Order: sequence, then structure tokens, then C-alpha cells
Amino acid sequence: MKRVLLGIMALGVAMSAAADSKVVHPDSTGFKFTDTKVIKCTPVKDQHKSGTCWCYSTNTYFEAEILRVSGKEIHLSEAFVVNHCYRDKADKFVRMDGKINFAQGGGFPDVPYVWDKYGMMPNEAYTGLTYGDKKFSHNEMLECMKGYVEVIQENKTGKLTPAWKEGFNGIVDAYMGKMPETFVYEGKTYTPKQWAEALPIKMEDYVAITSFSHHPFYEPFMLEIADNWLWASYQNVPIDEMLEVCNYAVDHGYAVAWAADISEPCFKFRKGYAVWPVNKDVPDLKGSDMERWLQLSDKDRETEKWDIKGPVEEENVTQERRQQMFDAKETTDDHGMVIVGKAVDQKGNRYFKVQNSWDTNQLYGGYFYVSEAYFKAKTIDITVHKDAVPAHIAKKIVK
Repeated sequence: MKRVLLGIMALGVAMSAAADSKVVHPDSTGFKFTDTKVIKCTPVKDQHKSGTCWCYSTNTYFEAEILRVSGKEIHLSEAFVVNHCYRDKADKFVRMDGKINFAQGGGFPDVPYVWDKYGMMPNEAYTGLTYGDKKFSHNEMLECMKGYVEVIQENKTGKLTPAWKEGFNGIVDAYMGKMPETFVYEGKTYTPKQWAEALPIKMEDYVAITSFSHHPFYEPFMLEIADNWLWASYQNVPIDEMLEVCNYAVDHGYAVAWAADISEPCFKFRKGYAVWPVNKDVPDLKGSDMERWLQLSDKDRETEKWDIKGPVEEENVTQERRQQMFDAKETTDDHGMVIVGKAVDQKGNRYFKVQNSWDTNQLYGGYFYVSEAYFKAKTIDITVHKDAVPAHIAKKIVK
């Protein structure tokens, strides 16, 4: 018995050591961030196994706006938005003969779309979780929905009946539960439309902004990304002005909804930062360090090149460079987050503080810091309150 116990204890120590090796400590990253501005926001969420960051981030953004205006903390229902979007995506997919994307992804405009068309609910009224689940996992549901609409859009009988929508809705209801038509909130009964109208923000006060030179600046255009199933338009400004909007917004107490490419090796969420270093094929090495570098495989060289030890020299990202990466598909529409503050590192380099939706079990509890260079290089779009846009830019884009 003692030997077994010792074995169990040894196993426990080994497992603990293995777990500890995955923990990132602040001193090990080489970065020391100091917050210079932090905006009040609601707690970090966990999208878990769902590709619905667009909803988590946009809802969190509007929660921060409600908090800014009223001082009240509210958790908006992600499931309410996602449920309606799945249904409307299916309708559009069938109408387009399957020639558009049907997936879990979406964009910031999807939430205002649902808000204005269907209303909104508090999370306590509808979570969309069934069968005892505590977190979302949409993979199985997506496969069922996608298979269903692909068969329907083939329209082999030559005529569709309204029954197909009932069938699709049945899939959504089975996985997410039926949405209530009314609910009680703080002792009063609401419909989703009534509750949305009672909230202290209005969707017409928000503007979506992007920066790409394949369309004229200061004119709206439909952003050509697969998840823009709504074909929503974005105001187009030069990249330096989009950066200016973001800085101005945070400086004046406004959060910013931020969509970006996070597939780069210099995006290190687990280590708490995203930077855009000057790309050097060969690091500045001498002597034995250079000899070691030359002996590494190409894969190991690539890994080591991006093993950043602290603040680095970053690229001066131009509009041309940004566009080049987008056109080459090096910049992709990956993830939605919320910018909730600003910070500097130990060398005075400027960063935005970002809230993510991947739970809190990371270095900064669900937050990380993105450099201005990374923002300029890899931002897809932002959404802000129209009053958070500097006047000289607003007069050109906010109608």
C-alpha cells in the first residue's frame, strides 16, 4: 500500500511539474506592461468550442457601452444573437443557391442587425445551453445545419416549400433550446424588442470602420471577407486615421470592437502580447550563436526567429504594405476582440489593452497587449461610437 501511495504521489508531482511547465510567468516574457488607460468593461467570457467570437466580442463591446452610459453591468445573450443569425444565414444560403459561406463566423455588424430586427435578451433569460452543458460547442450542430441546407439548396424537386425552414429551425431548437417570446427582467415582463428599446444605447450611433486602398477612402464599401454574410458596408479611411480613431476613442473613455488577423507567429496570446517586428531572415547573431543558428533546421530557425524575448524593433507599417498583405491573403479575418485600454512597455512603446473571449486562464486573465504596429498591419475592422471619432475624420465619414 505504501509503495502504491508513493507511486501515486510521484505521479502527482510529475503531473504538477508538467502543468507548471505550461504556465507563463510575467518575468519570462521579457515584457513589462504599464496600463495608462483602462475602460470599465464586463467580465471576460469564454466562447469555448464555438466560432462565435464576433458575437462574444460585439456583445462585450456593447456591454461596455451600456456600462459607460448608465453605470449598469449587463450580460447580453450571445445565444439570442447567434440563434437568429443561424436562421437568417440559412435563408440567405438557400436563396443564393449555396454560393455564399455558411459557417459559425460573422462580423460586428451582425449584432446591430439582430438588435434592430429582433431585439435583445439578457443572458439570464436565454443561454442557449442544453443537456446540462455549461459552455458552448457548436461543431456537431454546425455539421447538422450545414448538411441540411446543402441538401435543401439543391432543390431537386424544382420547388421549395416553407417546410424546409421549419426543419432547420427544429435543428437549432434541438441544440440551443427554444427562445422565449417574453421574459421577466428586474420584475418586469419584456419582449426582446421591448428590452432592446429600453437599453440606453442605440445602434444607429455606431460606425464600422476599415482601411483598404482597393476602394476609395471616405466612402463606404462592402468588405470582401467570407464571414460578411450580411454584405455590410464599412467606412473606409487611411490606416493612420483608423489608428487615430482608436487612440482618440480610448483616450475619451470609449471601448473599441476590434477584428484582426491572429494567425501570425508574433501573436502570442498565451504570453500576453502581439507585436509586428521588423522581419529579419537572419537575426543579429555573432560567433557561437551564429554557428548554432546555421546548424538549425528551417523549421527550428523559423520557430526561434519568433521567440521574442521582450520589446523589439517594429516595422513602420504603411498603407501599401498593409494592402499587400491583405491582397496576398497573408492577412485573414480571424478573430473579434475588444480594445479596453492603453499601455506602454518598459521602453515606452505604445500598446492597446485587449479583452479576449478565451476564458481567464492565461497570463493576464483573459487580456493581452497589442502594439500599434500590429494594429496597423493586421486589423480587419473596428466599430466605435460615432462620438468617439475625431471631428476632422467624422465630417468625412459619419453621415
